[in-house]
Amino acid sequence: MFEFEFMRHAFLGCTLVSVLAGTVGWFLSLRRQAFAAHALSHIGFSGAAGAVWLGVSPLFGMIAFSLLAGLAIGSEGEGRGKIPPQRDSTIGLVLAASLGLGTWFLHEANGASSMATTLLFGDVLGIDTPTLFILAGVTALCLLGLVFLGRPLLFSSLTPEVARARGVPVRLTSLGFMAVAALACSACAEVSGALLAFSLMIGPAATALRLGLCPAIGLLVSVLLALVLSWGGLMLSWITDIPIPFWIGLGAGIFYGLANLWTRLRTN
Repeated sequence: MFEFEFMRHAFLGCTLVSVLAGTVGWFLSLRRQAFAAHALSHIGFSGAAGAVWLGVSPLFGMIAFSLLAGLAIGSEGEGRGKIPPQRDSTIGLVLAASLGLGTWFLHEANGASSMATTLLFGDVLGIDTPTLFILAGVTALCLLGLVFLGRPLLFSSLTPEVARARGVPVRLTSLGFMAVAALACSACAEVSGALLAFSLMIGPAATALRLGLCPAIGLLVSVLLALVLSWGGLMLSWITDIPIPFWIGLGAGIFYGLANLWTRLRTN
């Protein structure tokens, strides 16, 4: 398996993306912003389609559109101790409009159905060296952002009112984090596609939170589960010739189901 360069690239890409997905996804789940992660990856599809139309790398278009959408979502702030009631409606409307825009971009670019399939479901086996460098740069940038935002982000996620009273810039922290989340969603889409990037971002994180682990252990478990999903999905895809997004989505559901069962048995 590892004698092929494309498989080595695929495993390296999966490693970078999984570390990023497990970390950012844990904060997204903690802040109950799973729908935002779902929307950002879909919005990235429109950016990728636009990039195809312009003749540039789809990854650049995906990053640009996701980043703009993330900043728009983060600019709404946190409200007073709860998520603003209009946020989900705004995200839904932007999501619907962006998918229509992405379809139009593909039409204008005369994109074949295979191009749309690649954008929606990913092409982990097609990751080349330049893409690896881009993914490494995005991962490093996002992790540095989380190091800087980590303490105020955790504080404002758990007790926003107390954080605001203590002088934590809650709105600015939310804005910065959504920018990080947008970049992370774009990176995840390279592995599992725009449709199923949500599985890699939220599945491991939701499982770690369901287990009731402390933040440090929860983050570690989330990253490890993301690695298991991506590596395992890649190996199973090699063996069965079934696309990796299927295995990632299935594995995410199984992990969460097992965590839910374990929690029920432990409390009974």
